Amino acid sequence: VADDTVLPIPNLSLPQRLFTLINPSLGHLHDVARKSLLEGIKADSGYGPYYRALTSSSGIDVDLALLKSVEKANEEQLKKLDERLAEAQKTEGESEISDALKARVNHLTRIGDKDAAVAAQRLALEKTPGLGSRIDITLALIRIGFFFGDNTLSTENLAGAEKLIEEGGDWDRRNRLKVYRGLHAVSIRRFKLGGELLLDALSTFTATELISYNDFVALAVISNTLTLPRVDLKKKLIASPEVISVLPELPVLEDLLRNLYDCHYAKFFVALATLEQTYTLPSRLLSPHTRYYVREMRILAYAQLLESYRSVTLESLGGAFGVSVDYID
Repeated sequence: VADDTVLPIPNLSLPQRLFTLINPSLGHLHDVARKSLLEGIKADSGYGPYYRALTSSSGIDVDLALLKSVEKANEEQLKKLDERLAEAQKTEGESEISDALKARVNHLTRIGDKDAAVAAQRLALEKTPGLGSRIDITLALIRIGFFFGDNTLSTENLAGAEKLIEEGGDWDRRNRLKVYRGLHAVSIRRFKLGGELLLDALSTFTATELISYNDFVALAVISNTLTLPRVDLKKKLIASPEVISVLPELPVLEDLLRNLYDCHYAKFFVALATLEQTYTLPSRLLSPHTRYYVREMRILAYAQLLESYRSVTLESLGGAFGVSVDYID
């Protein structure tokens, strides 16, 4: 693996699958999520520590044969990596020792052994002289925080990464950090800050170890539709080549964005309700903020309509939004 390649570890799709499984309201997605979660746990040398922890705390039925198999594979791989590190420390140079340490750290991070991975990453941070490599280690610690829902770990290392970037981080790592910061901001309901950071990274996105490109664009559209002035919706989202290329694959977001901009409020309400049920509620990141987001989007649409009138009746408002007078009231 090239030094500048960022490995997609830990696999951040796994906690999303787990979130789906433990959410009773998402029962229609459980079969697909269970299959995907187990496939992810078995991938590479397996996610033994993660599987053992989630089965004991989440109420998921444990496959003892699978657990034993992946834990054995994890232990065998770790033994080989420890032997390789010991050999490098005895007879080889700093470069080989660094490579052996990195392989061991990556293994512990990949299999979801939180405590061991965090300790190993922090040790690597102390022992690594290169600024770029230190930034990469800090980004890995942020991903571990995202993976386990450890906001303290993520916040501490976001601050550390910003400090290192200011010391002379390269262009790619600066842009990558914007995505990390944007994702974290959205996760704590700072939609304006998160939207600005994601929008700024729209044309330079490379952080596929963190989020897929389509999900990244979707998150940028969702957060910025709420926070951008109407004039900027056209310029920064609707006319954005990056957004245009993805929206056909995300029709509910296209409906939401265009109907709000074009003042087709009844269609906008339908799109907002569809987005709630198909995207925000099933999202581990957005689900805690869904009620807030939907309310604020409704207020935004009401305010946009009311700006054009000195007075307006409840009947006309209900007609514009395709809802009853009682609902408006």
